[in-house]
Amino acid sequence: MKSGDKLTFGKDDIRRIILCILSGVIVSLNLQLLVRSGGLYPGGLSGTTILIQDIFRKFQGVELPYGRLYMLLNLPPIWLGFRKIGKKFTLYTFITIGVVTFLTELIPEHMITADPLLVSVFGGIINGAAIAVALAAGATTGGTDFVSIYLTENTPLDGFTVILGFNAVMLSIAGLLFGWDRALYSIIFQFATTQIVHLLNNRYKKDTVFVITDFPDEIVACLNQCVHHGVTEMKVIGAYQGKQRTMIYTVISSTELKKVLKALKDTDPGAFVNVIRTERVTGRFYIKPND
Repeated sequence: MKSGDKLTFGKDDIRRIILCILSGVIVSLNLQLLVRSGGLYPGGLSGTTILIQDIFRKFQGVELPYGRLYMLLNLPPIWLGFRKIGKKFTLYTFITIGVVTFLTELIPEHMITADPLLVSVFGGIINGAAIAVALAAGATTGGTDFVSIYLTENTPLDGFTVILGFNAVMLSIAGLLFGWDRALYSIIFQFATTQIVHLLNNRYKKDTVFVITDFPDEIVACLNQCVHHGVTEMKVIGAYQGKQRTMIYTVISSTELKKVLKALKDTDPGAFVNVIRTERVTGRFYIKPND
């Protein structure tokens, strides 16, 4: 959905709202029970919020509320998302941000464990799971995710690299002001988060599908109905029987794989299908835009 399109809602939106609320609840509990007690700095605006809190507490003796400060820092990225990425996408992300803003000021801090390594690893895993839940709802947990998505989809820059640089600067400031132990444990936290998100989120993953079939027209029609990607058709010879067959080749998003495999089996149960994970694609490749 473009920024000027009219918002429409359907039955699936209830599921998405529930997932966004769930993501916000997980983020909030993780912050209050693990991250804050462990003195860690998560990536993005969440870590920036904690860093600003620590700076004001140490140098000004002022205690800033996490939730309201977090919401304030998110306003510029929210504006960017609403104007340049997608209205629904931004609205659902705002739900997650709103839940975090409310619950982090409602839930008291409580130390589950004093072991910083356990906090770093398990806090990062839980944080990654929360982000993956938001992504499953067609949203994010906010903050620098808006900037990363915008840069990745609209500029030659790698949004992930830019945000990685932002986090490096933030952790360097934290290390200089409050000790390098906290900054280094925060790197472990961010690494664990990244690995879980990469494991659970398939939006930018791609698969190459090869189909050997005796019904090429039906298979091509099936793929054209399932996905928005072109297909290539080649005549091949089966070495075992010496029979001419057709090989159809296409690259699809990993999120489409389950649907495609089912449709191929329904169309030609005797087709031979080979799926290979694709590391990189250059040229035109359709990715469903954020709504």
